[in-house]
Amino acid sequence: MTDTTIAPGEPTAPGERTAYADFIAGLPKAELHVHHVGSARPETVAALAARHPDAGVPQDLAALKDFFTFTDFAHFIDVYLATVALLRTPEDIHLLTREVIEGLAAQRVCYAELTMTPFTSVRMGIPIEAYTEAIEDARITAERDTGTVVRWIYDIPGEAGLESADATISYAVDHGPASLVGFGLGGPEIGVPRPQFKAHFDRARAAGLHSVPHSGESTGPETIWDAIRELGAERIGHGIAATQDPRLVEYLAEHRIPLEISPTSNLATRVVERIEDHPIRALRDAGVVVTVNSDDPPMFGTTLNREYAIAANLLDLDEGGLRELATTALNASFAPDDVKARIRREIGDHA
Repeated sequence: MTDTTIAPGEPTAPGERTAYADFIAGLPKAELHVHHVGSARPETVAALAARHPDAGVPQDLAALKDFFTFTDFAHFIDVYLATVALLRTPEDIHLLTREVIEGLAAQRVCYAELTMTPFTSVRMGIPIEAYTEAIEDARITAERDTGTVVRWIYDIPGEAGLESADATISYAVDHGPASLVGFGLGGPEIGVPRPQFKAHFDRARAAGLHSVPHSGESTGPETIWDAIRELGAERIGHGIAATQDPRLVEYLAEHRIPLEISPTSNLATRVVERIEDHPIRALRDAGVVVTVNSDDPPMFGTTLNREYAIAANLLDLDEGGLRELATTALNASFAPDDVKARIRREIGDHA
C-alpha cells in the first residue's frame, strides 16, 4: 500500500467549505456515532499515559500526533486498544467520560449517544458495578454543568469474540443503567462474522435496547445484510459499502434504516482513498437516510463541526440543508421525545 496516511488535523477535503463555519459551530446537533475511548482529547490521553507509563502510549502531545497517524484499519485498531489499556481505574473512566462530554458540549452537541465498551475495562480489572457508577456520575454531572444530554450504547468488541459478547450482553441486561439505549458491535469487521452474535442481539432487543452494529465499513455489502437480517439493525454504523449493491441501497432507502457516516474516519482508516470518492452523496441522492458523525474525533484530527463542514461541501448544503442534516440525526436518535422536541425547536430557531 502506498503511504498516504493522514495526520491528525490535516485537511481532508480540497476546497473544504468554511463559509458556514460560524453557523455550524452554533447549530444544535445530535451525535450518534462517537466512541468513548476514541473521543479522548490528547491532553486526557497524555495525562492517563503519565499515570500508566507501562502502557507504551506517548505522554508528549507532539508524539501523540505521530502515534495517532494510521497506515490502515488494522493499525488503527492496534492504537485504539493501546489507548484502551490506559483505563485501569474507575477514576480513569470518570475523568475520560466527563471530559468527552464537555468536548461535545463545546461543539453545541445537545444530545449524544456515546458508544462504550465495558468489556475492555472490566478485563483491565474494573468491576462492572464500579464502571457503571463512574460513567453515570460523570454523565449526570456533565449534563448538569453543560446541558448536553447523553445516553449510552454498549458495544461488543468483535475482535474479542464470543467471550466478550457473552459478557457485554450481561453487562447490558443485568447491570445496565436506565440511560443505556442501544447495543452495538464494533472493532474490525474482517474475520468477525455478524451472524455469530445473533443470540446476543436477540436478547438485547428483547430487553428493549436498540440494535446499532457497525457494518459495511471495511467489508462489503453482505456484512450490512447480515446486520439487518441476523442482528435486527435499526441503524448501521458506517455502512458505506452499501453502494456496491443497488438492491441493498433500495432496501435501506425503503425501510428508512439510517447510516451513521463519518467521512474523516473513513479516510484515516483508508477505507476511502480520497474525499472526492466518498459515497455519502450517492447514498443521500438514492434516498438513504444519512447522518454525519465524528467516530473517534481526536484520533482522526477532527470534530463533529468539521464533519458538518465536509458534509456541506460533499452534499452541497446551505444553511437550510445543514439544519435538515442536524434534524435528520436527531430524528434517527433514541432521545426522549421531550428532548427531541426541544432540540428540534432550537435547530429551527438557529440563524
